[in-house]
Amino acid sequence: MRDLEEVVLTVDELEAIRLADLEGFYQEAAAEQMNVSRQTFGRIITQAHRKVAEFLIGGKALLIEGGNFTMENLRTFACDTCQHTWQIPFGTGRPKHCPKCESAAIHRMDGGRGGGQRHGRNAGRCKRTQRRARLSETAVIQKLPKDE
Repeated sequence: MRDLEEVVLTVDELEAIRLADLEGFYQEAAAEQMNVSRQTFGRIITQAHRKVAEFLIGGKALLIEGGNFTMENLRTFACDTCQHTWQIPFGTGRPKHCPKCESAAIHRMDGGRGGGQRHGRNAGRCKRTQRRARLSETAVIQKLPKDE
């Protein structure tokens, strides 16, 4: 490894890859998690992808730099249906449903490794979960007149 040319990936670039490619966030949501603009996130992820390609294709060593950080060991999820909360370790993928009631209406409680506190009706929910919640509310509103 000492003879290999190095590609230096910053911690911000690594986080951008984690959010966009591993967690599947859209750029706007990933930018919010990192407390940067969408345009800045776009520049960070483009640079990160270029460096990872250079590492993979060029046969270079990958060096991750950018300071001292501690990694969280567990992520906390909550079910919108039954309010059950549970934790799973990083690196195990995003759960598909609540382990208690099997509902797919779940969201991340801890909000990831970035971003500040968010408040309001959709705090901590991704765009897809927000849309799903709106659709559920609409369906309930439409069903009420039929049931009366």
